[in-house]
Amino acid sequence: MAGAAFGDGGDGKRAHLYEYRITGYFIFACVVAALGGSLFGYDLGVSGGVTSMDDFLKEFFPEVYRRKQANLKETDYCKYDNQVLTLFTSSLYFAALVSTFAASHVTRNKGRRASILVGSVSFFMGGIVNAFAKNIAMLIIGRILLGFGIGFGNQAVPLYLSEMAPAKIRGAVNQLFQLATCLGILIANFINYGTNKIHPWGWRLSLGLAIVPATFMFVGGLFLPETPNSLVEQGKLEEGRRVLEKVRGTKNVDAEFADLVDASNAAQAIKHPFRNLLKRKNRPQLIIGALGIPAFQQLTGNNSILFYAPVIFQSLGFGSGAALYSSTITSGALVVATLISMALVDKFGRRAFFLEASAEMIICNVAVAVTLALEFGQGVVLPKGIGVFLVIVIFIFVLAYGRSWGPLGWLVPSELFPLETRSAGQSMVVCVNMIFTALIAQCFLASLCHLRYGIFLLFAGLIVIMATFIFFLLPETKQVPIEEIHFLFENHWFWKRYVCSDDYEKPGQEL
Repeated sequence: MAGAAFGDGGDGKRAHLYEYRITGYFIFACVVAALGGSLFGYDLGVSGGVTSMDDFLKEFFPEVYRRKQANLKETDYCKYDNQVLTLFTSSLYFAALVSTFAASHVTRNKGRRASILVGSVSFFMGGIVNAFAKNIAMLIIGRILLGFGIGFGNQAVPLYLSEMAPAKIRGAVNQLFQLATCLGILIANFINYGTNKIHPWGWRLSLGLAIVPATFMFVGGLFLPETPNSLVEQGKLEEGRRVLEKVRGTKNVDAEFADLVDASNAAQAIKHPFRNLLKRKNRPQLIIGALGIPAFQQLTGNNSILFYAPVIFQSLGFGSGAALYSSTITSGALVVATLISMALVDKFGRRAFFLEASAEMIICNVAVAVTLALEFGQGVVLPKGIGVFLVIVIFIFVLAYGRSWGPLGWLVPSELFPLETRSAGQSMVVCVNMIFTALIAQCFLASLCHLRYGIFLLFAGLIVIMATFIFFLLPETKQVPIEEIHFLFENHWFWKRYVCSDDYEKPGQEL
């Protein structure tokens, strides 16, 4: 079957011997690390709101402002179609995809904690530059610094949470990253709603407040323990065991520590982790974790809605305040959805959430497309009832994404990679994710202008492909120890032809 079950037998399987208790030390470490998600979320939420503010547009994009005023109360798909304006959003993600490779080196050689600290400093500097920007060049420089921060944070935090968490609750713990992201989006929308009334510098406050989550992340990061996996990987065995005992709340960690040492020994033999990631035995992790899921997460279209929710609602004829309020509702849906996913993903599994939510998202995209095709036209005021219906459908779409592709897009890849390719694999995850994030951010408003309602049909078609990919190729990973995930692929109907349990590849299994 596509989702082969995890068994207890076989060499090297010690999961049944693992012990743990939830300790205050463990909770502190995971909560502080998860703050890295708030950097990503705050930027996702704040950028779309700022680009819809009149004061910001008048200062940097007067042409867009004049076009907006000319169609203030009318629907117009092309109201915000400006490539420099979208570059303000997408430049951050281009920077993040470049910085993640430097983050991989730091994460592997200096530890996950070091990358978290570097990311918080860079994000802090970006917030300062954006708050005092005098021209578009300063805006872009600030966005690049923010992107470096996100590149480091998104590379390290999902790994940190997955490595610190016991297998049975790894799904919920890893999704603290997504929860912090969603709370960052929600808070940013509330801030935009308030600063939109502060003239003419409210937008500066929205951008500058990015320093707040960066400060919390840096100060908390100073007190973070390194993960046992990383300490063992760096050869600090005694410290690694001491931290493992502390986060597990027990001295009986022999089995789990032995697995960490075995994984570390395998990792030490790998001098070129990126090259190793391309080997045949790592084909499942490469295809599913490094390429498929991070790309598909963006091709759902959800982040386009999050980036530009105020802009989209204004294009549909909502007023400025109503647009920001509507986008706050959708970001609230993300928080609720993440809490649902955290509570249930370790019970029902990753595959069930992916597949069920994908069906909902397809229906919602088709509903939006049909509604716009029938009721929406340039220069026509959208009826209030139709506007409310669109907000509700988008709310349901975001609710589905927020318990599936949103959190699981970070959780599942962080589970799949063996220790020897984990930092390199996570860099690929972030890189692919940011490539598609940047491309979608850069192209969405132009696509909305030219494809009109057809863009939602395009996203629906892509989600059909994604659900098919998950159904046939992703094994269920719930409650499987992170160092034993590779056994799933050895028993999978498709991937077993690529992987083997030996340390060396079988003859004839070259690239």
